[in-house]
Amino acid sequence: MKIEVRLFATLREKRQKVMTLEVPQGTAAVELIDSLDIPHNQVAILMINGRHSKFHQPLQDGDVVSMFPPVGGG
Repeated sequence: MKIEVRLFATLREKRQKVMTLEVPQGTAAVELIDSLDIPHNQVAILMINGRHSKFHQPLQDGDVVSMFPPVGGG
């Protein structure tokens, strides 16, 4: 199945901003994160199709997965 992955801020370093990936049916978001070599603690916000999601959410064909890192400021 095909999914679109959108990475933001520091997660884009050494990776593409937007990717279309082919993943096996039943793949969970956490498996996608692992396949991109992104440490789990670097994903502060995970969204699937514009909605906040859990790491173990199974992906569906055509999903858009967006990942945001922790943001500091003051």
